[in-house]
Amino acid sequence: MTDDVRLRRGRGALGFSFFVQGVTFALLVTRIPAIQDRYGISDGLLPVFLAAVPVLAGVASVATEHLVKRVAPSVVLRWAQPLVLLSLLGVGAGERLWHVAVALGAFGLSVGALDASMNMLGVSLQRAYGRSIMLGFHAAYSLGGILGASAAWYGAHAHLGLFTGYLPAVAVLLPLVLLGSRYYVDRADRTASEGLPEKGLGAGGFALLLPLCLVMACAYIGDSTVANWSAKYLQDVLGSSEQTATVPYNVYMVTTLVGRAVGDLGVRRFGAVAVVRAGTLLAASGFAVVAAAPGVWTGMLGFTLLGIGLCVIVPQTFAAAGRLFPGASDTAVARLNIFNYVGFLIGSPLVGAIGDAWSYRGAMLVPMVLVLITLFHARSFGPREARYGVDHERRAGDRVVDVGRGGNGV
Repeated sequence: MTDDVRLRRGRGALGFSFFVQGVTFALLVTRIPAIQDRYGISDGLLPVFLAAVPVLAGVASVATEHLVKRVAPSVVLRWAQPLVLLSLLGVGAGERLWHVAVALGAFGLSVGALDASMNMLGVSLQRAYGRSIMLGFHAAYSLGGILGASAAWYGAHAHLGLFTGYLPAVAVLLPLVLLGSRYYVDRADRTASEGLPEKGLGAGGFALLLPLCLVMACAYIGDSTVANWSAKYLQDVLGSSEQTATVPYNVYMVTTLVGRAVGDLGVRRFGAVAVVRAGTLLAASGFAVVAAAPGVWTGMLGFTLLGIGLCVIVPQTFAAAGRLFPGASDTAVARLNIFNYVGFLIGSPLVGAIGDAWSYRGAMLVPMVLVLITLFHARSFGPREARYGVDHERRAGDRVVDVGRGGNGV
């Protein structure tokens, strides 16, 4: 098999892995009320269960950083994704409180390993391609999220039990994931990249990574604000109907998909720094429009701007970490991935507390300000020349392999 065919198969397999994770996560989070009812979880105990998942995922991300020094990230992903799917099934199969506690614990641990290893492979594949493809992987995740949320809506509408609703998805996706995992592609040489040994970030390395960690946390604070508060905001503040209140998150997810689907073209044309700056300004504008919205449709416009703006930041943050530490990209991605969960943990409680103490309009200004922090660290996303030309060529051994023309996009 030639190198370009191997890379294209690896890209397709990894894109499918992102897609499956989007489906899986959406199936879990959109059925939280049903999970609470099934196991009799009190309102006071529910935040503890929900917080445990990202905390355990962060622990697993740290563990994955050390694990990939012994085994390839593809091996971690090959085992982590089936465990995530089976854990989801376990959430729907239990009967007692400790059953769901174990299932959610397993979900958190396996999803942390999955997120870290999946983005490690994405960063290394982008380097092999020599052009921006990370946004395409995250677009596949967004598409999976839309389909997973739609499946969850149908399950709730048809009054399907959790296990009955989860089983078809797991039965279809699990064998496909196992089949696709045969084609994952690791770095050609995992012990050295561009002559640098994989020994960690080195002295002062984390200080260099810290701006990207801050950007990651702020991006997820913005994302969790939309996920957790958009419906309440439209209904309670802007006076929409209950049905209309469900629309903003769907609009946000669709615009996220569209933005990521075309975002790689923007990076190749204008560079990562310009795309991240533009995304940051759009996201901040979206929060400002939402905060000042006089009515429902203006609020919808704000959430649309949010989706287009926020969607480019996270994929480019992972890509920037890989460029910043070419000899330790696995370590950099694993540590950066922790701040995904930090932002998720902080975002929703922060907005809720400010909304209760002051106003929800004012609360929307907080993630706006935090997202704008990205502008101060935009240079961390690489030099302006790091735009990965469309016809870039990659040297492999003594010959040049062109992987930039005619590839099947994810």
